[in-house]
Amino acid sequence: MTDRRLTLMAVHAHPDDEATGTGGVLARYAAEGIRTVLVTCTDGRCGDGPGGVKPGDPGHDPATVALMRRQELEASCEVLKVSDLEMLDYADSGMMGWPSNDTPGSFWQTSVEEGAARLAELMRHYRPDVVVTYDENGFYGHPDHIQAHRITMAALEMTALTPKVYWTTMPRSAMQRFGEIIREFHEDMPEPDPAEAAAMAEIGLPDDEITTWVDTTAFSGQKFDALAAHASQGENIFFLKMGKERFGELMGMETFVRVKDATGAAVPENDLFAGLR
Repeated sequence: MTDRRLTLMAVHAHPDDEATGTGGVLARYAAEGIRTVLVTCTDGRCGDGPGGVKPGDPGHDPATVALMRRQELEASCEVLKVSDLEMLDYADSGMMGWPSNDTPGSFWQTSVEEGAARLAELMRHYRPDVVVTYDENGFYGHPDHIQAHRITMAALEMTALTPKVYWTTMPRSAMQRFGEIIREFHEDMPEPDPAEAAAMAEIGLPDDEITTWVDTTAFSGQKFDALAAHASQGENIFFLKMGKERFGELMGMETFVRVKDATGAAVPENDLFAGLR
């Protein structure tokens, strides 16, 4: 052990992803004196514009949306007490199958080697002890999430660093509860078709395959406020409809799969820094 400050690096695709999947650990570890580095890969230009205008609709200006979302991201980072924000500023690729997937300069069109080289430079600078990103399917198949996974794993190969590496995930038991809650808030919502229901059932992991359960209940208020900072995307952030108390009950545990480790810390574990302090 050295006197160097322990460092967490979270690599996310878009503004607001940092709050949804890792807002609790970012807030918790910042409060514990750990350096928290957020790398956001895209500018979020394929998000909703002012007034909820959708990409491709009249009045949706990608440059304006990107600027607005950067400001929201900075506000979220302030809430979560993120130490360092780094933006790679690739163009948001949109959902899988959108025409924006093919836009030159979009993250999805960027070579893994290019993105990984830039991220590796940041890793060498910050020397993270823990790195968090998505799994190979980007959790739910979003092209920018998949690309964030690819460049993170490639960047790690380019460096001589040996951090603990985690992929975000959700226990299937929690996914089932979320489905029930969504129907509770939207009583008139039709049942999903069988193919959609089958795809949803594959998101996340069986509870016994999750290696790391981090209790961030004490920081769920910060996580809620960080999500709320992304006000322009409020229509798409279902969790804000719950209110803070219900949100804290349901979103107080953040879960991960540990995929690289040099510490020998036993799993299941309740701390991303187990074996490091």
